[in-house]
Amino acid sequence: MRARKKWLVVVCCLALVCAGGARLQAAAADQHRTTISLDGQWQIEDSIRPDAMPTRYTHHVPVPGLAHSAEPGFADVDQYQSRQLLNNLVRQRLLSPAELAKIGDARGVSHQKRNYFWYRRTFIAPARNQVALLRVNKAQFGTVVYLNGTRIGEHDPCFTSATFDVTKAIHWNAANDLVIRVGAHPGVLPPNVVCGTDFEKWRWTPGIYDDVTLMTMSNPVISIVQAAPRLAQSAALVQTELHNYADQAITTKVTQQVHEWKSGARASDRIETEVSLSPGETKTITQLVAIPKAHLWSPEDPFLYTVTTTTAGDTALTRFGMRDFHFDTVTQRAYLNGRPYFLRGSNITLHRFFEDPESGTLPWNDAWVHRLLVTIPKQMHWNAFRFCIGPVPDRWLQIADEAGLLIQNEYFVWVGNSWGGDDFAKQYNPQEMTEEYTEWMRDNWNHPSVGIWDADNESWLPGWDKIINKVRPLDLSNRPWENSYNGPAGANDPVEDHQYLEMWTAMKDIWPGTSGEHEFTMPELEQLSGPVGSSNKTAHAMIINEYGWVWLLRNGDPTVMTKRLYSKLLGDKDTAENRFKMQAYILGSETEFWRAYRHYAGVLHFVYLTSDGPKEFTSDHWRNVKTLELNPYFAREMEQAFKPLGVYLDFWQPKLTAGELHRFNIAMVNDEDRQRNGKLRLSFVDASGKEIADEEVPFSLEPLGADTFYLEMKVPEASGSYSLRAVATPVDDAGSPTISHRDVILEAAAAK
Repeated sequence: MRARKKWLVVVCCLALVCAGGARLQAAAADQHRTTISLDGQWQIEDSIRPDAMPTRYTHHVPVPGLAHSAEPGFADVDQYQSRQLLNNLVRQRLLSPAELAKIGDARGVSHQKRNYFWYRRTFIAPARNQVALLRVNKAQFGTVVYLNGTRIGEHDPCFTSATFDVTKAIHWNAANDLVIRVGAHPGVLPPNVVCGTDFEKWRWTPGIYDDVTLMTMSNPVISIVQAAPRLAQSAALVQTELHNYADQAITTKVTQQVHEWKSGARASDRIETEVSLSPGETKTITQLVAIPKAHLWSPEDPFLYTVTTTTAGDTALTRFGMRDFHFDTVTQRAYLNGRPYFLRGSNITLHRFFEDPESGTLPWNDAWVHRLLVTIPKQMHWNAFRFCIGPVPDRWLQIADEAGLLIQNEYFVWVGNSWGGDDFAKQYNPQEMTEEYTEWMRDNWNHPSVGIWDADNESWLPGWDKIINKVRPLDLSNRPWENSYNGPAGANDPVEDHQYLEMWTAMKDIWPGTSGEHEFTMPELEQLSGPVGSSNKTAHAMIINEYGWVWLLRNGDPTVMTKRLYSKLLGDKDTAENRFKMQAYILGSETEFWRAYRHYAGVLHFVYLTSDGPKEFTSDHWRNVKTLELNPYFAREMEQAFKPLGVYLDFWQPKLTAGELHRFNIAMVNDEDRQRNGKLRLSFVDASGKEIADEEVPFSLEPLGADTFYLEMKVPEASGSYSLRAVATPVDDAGSPTISHRDVILEAAAAK
């Protein structure tokens, strides 16, 4: 067990700063806890040696943030190549095996003249109290804390919070000097600690990338609070961990009371339990708090509560939502609050975005994050995200709680398979992973937005199910776990599926093993209704959380992965504008297809936010990432493809014979828990926008239902280029039509 356990005291309490929580925050201040934010401008310097604390600071940097935002800037900051990336470059023949062999057993190669960054700031401590704790919510790579010249402790993991007991070193009601050392790159971490594994990440940026706070209180201290909904009882199970730092025994009453978050209205009676703690003792108690007629949380109605926990010396506020989310293997569905629920959304790879030249301080700009997570997703009809290979600042999850998003929360583990996955798997120590997963769950289990624990990405890791099932009981909400290609760890856990149909075409002659493979074409979708060659053969509920091997850089250039694809698809029309149109057309149509036949409990496109640049393997869809303006072709196609009333025109022939009679199949889905009725219209539209031929039938879809409609119609007599459109117009409300369309050329019979 690492040395950090000697120093670390875990605290998991949400201090409300929003307007809706102002009254509750004031109530907490009347008790014994004082919380001071230490966010803001810090000083920063670098060093090669771990013991070379600077005596002079000449740079400053925002906290939370990253070292690449320092002013003045540091040369070569974040220049580090991981072993996973180098393996990938060898596989793509961009690096020789001999060059890779030169790094020996190292985690990677640093291209900078530093190993550490030192963060420093001063603060005024409040009046004397019995206990002072410093919380660093997330920092990488490795954290060591010094206060007033005293080394307090360390915390190696990069994706979980650390709380340090600074009581003996603090200067009460006076100025204090705080220094936090972080690693400048993953290579400084112990080999067993997870720093993140990513075969497509070029740069690794250090920094304190989440909040830093000081908390003072009296004994006994509230270390952890977990609020778990019990919908059948209209109650919350509140588990509280207490610690007595005093050198004498304490008896205290532990009280719980629930309020509505926004209004502050009382939602429960106050309950209490008497507890005694010996000197230095930690004790956990569990109390059931009745919440009569509880208001349930959902993405459509993200209602929140807070529970106030009080001891004789401390008070903590914990925000939570009353909701149950799980999967069922028998029906292969996701269920939210007892009803089937279909996930629609995308992916965010924030730790890749950290390396983007445009990222700067954007991930900590509240207005930017709100537009990213709330405004645009609502326009796109998304209710879910996968936070892929790496965590986000806690503020992102707070916004997801408030706005209504379900998050597949993925830990930063990706070992691949043929890319040297077996070797990378060996670096993971079961005890280390148990500890890190435990801390990760503790940090996130009160967020109703966190719907799924995602242990790893695209990985084969023998024995991982045992690690998952060891930590699973710690989450009193019993969230499902997703275990990548390892297979489900629990009877009703979901599995992920990645369907990259274009990969064989795009990567032929680049990756060994793809040359000579079948080259996929879109007309083949007419012969399919579900997964193709899934790596995870199972009867469990599936989520397709990656598809569409059609990435383009923001300027319209292909990525490393897609250069061959677009030249093959577009030929002499291979321009940036035509690539954007083609990309959006394929992604929109595939989204319709993956939703149409209900093989997936969730459909999440890859990728909404990542890094952009000439070396990138993947990319996102922003025209301007600073203002969060999407590429208009992508926005238009995907907004239609993700509507809850979904339409899929199952037609992919590039040509038809003019004047012939043809039968067309149109699949529809209803993701809403209400009946949908309306008209389904199929028409040919010429280049001027005029409808040349059409057929119309009524549709009626049961709540959460699906159906397929077969329409026969005569193809127009006039040859030329047309758009074939299936338009579903609801008549039961003012909802806008859903459109599925295909490009087709009509040829005269003789020409064909």
